[in-house]
Amino acid sequence: MRAHGIDSDANLGDLLERPPAGTDADVLQRLRHMYDSAAWVLVESALADLPIDLRWLFESGAVNVQQLATLHRALGVTSAADLAAAVSDHAIRDVEGLTGSIEDAIAAALPALRRIVPRVPLGRAVMLSEPILARLRSISGVEWASAAGSLRRGQDTVGDVELVAATSRPADALAELAQLPEVVRVLHRSDRRIYLLFERVQVGIRLPEPANAGAALLQATGSAGHLAMLRAHAGATAWRLGRDGLRAADGRQRPAATEEEIYAALGLPFIPAEIRNGADEIQAAVDGSLPLLLARSDIRGDLHMHTSFSDGRDSVEDMVEMCRSLGYEYMAITDHSPHSAASRNLSADTIAKQADEIARLREKYPDIAILHGCEVDILPDSRLDFPDRILERLDIVLASLHERAGHSPERLLHRYESAMKHPLVTLITHPTNRMVPNKPGYDLDYDRFFAMAVETGTLVEIDGSPAHLDLDGPLARRAVAAGATLAVDSDCHRAELLDIQMELGVRTGRRGWVERRHVLNTRPLADIRAAVAAKRKG
Repeated sequence: MRAHGIDSDANLGDLLERPPAGTDADVLQRLRHMYDSAAWVLVESALADLPIDLRWLFESGAVNVQQLATLHRALGVTSAADLAAAVSDHAIRDVEGLTGSIEDAIAAALPALRRIVPRVPLGRAVMLSEPILARLRSISGVEWASAAGSLRRGQDTVGDVELVAATSRPADALAELAQLPEVVRVLHRSDRRIYLLFERVQVGIRLPEPANAGAALLQATGSAGHLAMLRAHAGATAWRLGRDGLRAADGRQRPAATEEEIYAALGLPFIPAEIRNGADEIQAAVDGSLPLLLARSDIRGDLHMHTSFSDGRDSVEDMVEMCRSLGYEYMAITDHSPHSAASRNLSADTIAKQADEIARLREKYPDIAILHGCEVDILPDSRLDFPDRILERLDIVLASLHERAGHSPERLLHRYESAMKHPLVTLITHPTNRMVPNKPGYDLDYDRFFAMAVETGTLVEIDGSPAHLDLDGPLARRAVAAGATLAVDSDCHRAELLDIQMELGVRTGRRGWVERRHVLNTRPLADIRAAVAAKRKG
């Protein structure tokens, strides 16, 4: 560079800002381009191995790379939940090199951060996390492992796939996790935390000391609104709730091995993760009016599934065998009607053949009741997609809207009401017909919809298919408040997914404060048959 009048011992950045007189303009332009490119490579290298929330924090402009590195190193933050807790505790302004204005900038960036970080559908997040949780639980020294964050709360889509495992030997867990064959890349690793990239999805795993692991799980689960309300409630007690759990007025920490210990110390019953929304759950806990939420073990049968007679992958017998392995008392085979948009559908001939197949399997498997049903489309003119002479031979009839047909919300609701008034229709499936995460549901008057379901004695479904999760939590809560009776079903098309999709349905119901008493298929087979008979008689 000396040949062009530039001292190679000088700081290149300063020289590009204030070039010496007579410097060759072309050389200067090339050097400036090289300098900018090199600087960006360094920035990219610094960000590449950070968890996704910290990378998005940088993209938001709230912090530069140096400030981000300082924040990460000093406080160990790796997620939006960590950032929110650090802001709440005013911990950022106490870090050397950071200021209150940076803390304010991060606080301002957090709401947008939660909106722009790519989200993963709940079904995919569960399928990805369950094998990792199983592996964690098998590692020597791990006392328990749990999902956290929006995954544990059962939200339709998941921002941070966060897991927590209590262990006094984190090094063993870290070594094994880093070597998992499915890991694409290790994004971050510290003494008790590791962030891994699986199939383009980031999974964060925290490994707290068992004595205070309840505090770590509570903090990682959130939601931010729930934690804020819990901190406010703690203010009226002898305790202060912060990032690391409970502390007394003198700063002394009160370790909590479980979340239950924290709630109890604050004078509250345990609040299930699915209803930690920062709404009315704290008041309900204070009042003693928390619901006894539906549990997976409450489900006695599945009333919605598909086989190779329509668009399912597996045979009727495959579905029966899997339902038997799940300990169900009953199940319903409910393939699609002729005009469904599914890849295959039932016809008058094939539904008769299916009836023969089910009769054969009833003899082979007397330990489970196999109901013969159909998911029948509600056609644009409000007729059902099979004549009554076929439907009346079935044990149960499910009715569905699968397309708008260009209809207004009022017309769609009219189609639903026509189906509910039909005495042969037992249940309305996936009422909003949304497709997670891409297509919102029908914009209907759901108060009127639920009122009609109550008036006609028609069941309303919570569908556990990852594409539907419908009714969602808020609508499910409105349904039970209106007095509607629900069914929680898998809507499964593959035998191997019957269990996980029912679990997703249960988790969605729990988000809606749904209890066992609200759900028909938590009851014996006799109650199912009685509900069908009462509707037909009415």
